[in-house]
Amino acid sequence: MLTTFLLISCASAPVYGPTSGSAPLATNEIPVVTSTPIIAEADNDTNTKPYNQPYRVRGKHYIPITSATEYNEQGTASWYGQESGDTTSTGARFRPQGLTAAHKTLPLPSRVRVTNLSNGRSIEVIVNDRGPFRDDRLIDLSQGAAKKIGLKGLATVKIEMLEAPVKGNSSRSS
Repeated sequence: MLTTFLLISCASAPVYGPTSGSAPLATNEIPVVTSTPIIAEADNDTNTKPYNQPYRVRGKHYIPITSATEYNEQGTASWYGQESGDTTSTGARFRPQGLTAAHKTLPLPSRVRVTNLSNGRSIEVIVNDRGPFRDDRLIDLSQGAAKKIGLKGLATVKIEMLEAPVKGNSSRSS
């Protein structure tokens, strides 16, 4: 009887992540989904993380912002998607259809609202990577995020800070 009880209690496997059957998230991975994302636990002091330290790319020095609660900026956005499966600056696997972005100096991870000023469409994304490393670009959106706001190449966008750094176990609807 005890054996039967133990077998019954083990019959169903745990369900991980936003969809059934996905693997458990690593503690440093930001989940990227196209519906209701759940943000992985962020460390209390993300400013000490390597991805929030000053860095140099192509001879240019960048100093990440340590506090961006009032960040509002306008500039040119582009999108990227060819890096599918590559590792982002925070260590998460890049998924082109996810709702993520790259920024040169915002704290990682951050949650921002990006509005395409040519059509008024907005999307909330997790900034979990560094880039774009072009002087004329403010933010790179994942292909999935770009599609949702009608960005087909370059567009002028407004970026509004919603949360930095992203706190653990936050959720939002898209």
